[in-house]
Amino acid sequence: MDAALAQARMAAGQGEVPVGAVVVDRQGCIIGTGHNTPVATHDPSAHAEMVALREACRSTGNYRLDGAVLVVTLEPCLMCAGAMVHARVAGVVYGAPDLKAGAVTSCLDALDQPFHNHRVWHMGHVRAAECGALLQEFFRERR
Repeated sequence: MDAALAQARMAAGQGEVPVGAVVVDRQGCIIGTGHNTPVATHDPSAHAEMVALREACRSTGNYRLDGAVLVVTLEPCLMCAGAMVHARVAGVVYGAPDLKAGAVTSCLDALDQPFHNHRVWHMGHVRAAECGALLQEFFRERR
């Protein structure tokens, strides 16, 4: 989560919503990093998770990330949850819950749908206070 928080701080420094993510392989090595960049890239899909997954896929030379774990500072949305299923990541660890758009447990149980041909385990609320404080501070400064 330290590496994901560092990515989130990078996003904040660039004026993006401070969400950061890393993809870790079975050996515990970071194979992909990312932070929110939709404003800078003019790309609504440039969420931290998507950026990290893309980098991990490029670094492994495979669109499947069997055994990998995605670590992200905010509960993933529906788009990112779907990408995790398609990439075949083993699991996701997230920090703060997203009560408005979280698709892992808060608003939807997207990863637990019976029609998926792959199951992604999930663990939330890891360092949630720290992850949430980063988001709260970002939005407080903009009001």
